[in-house]
Amino acid sequence: MDEVIFMVKESDEGGYQASALGHAIFTEADNWDELKENVKDAVICHFDDQTGLIIRLHFVKDEVVIV
Repeated sequence: MDEVIFMVKESDEGGYQASALGHAIFTEADNWDELKENVKDAVICHFDDQTGLIIRLHFVKDEVVIV
């Protein structure tokens, strides 16, 4: 395992939610910097303090445009 990919989206209540693809890892935060720290902490906890992993944050914005 070299890379963990997270899908990140804006929360309805404000802030961000991140969920890992293929792993049972989920976290949220009020701002982007806090989210990055929370994601790192969650990955370390999930993989028992394994180092050398790459974490990719894929930001998804769902927007509806009506013509």
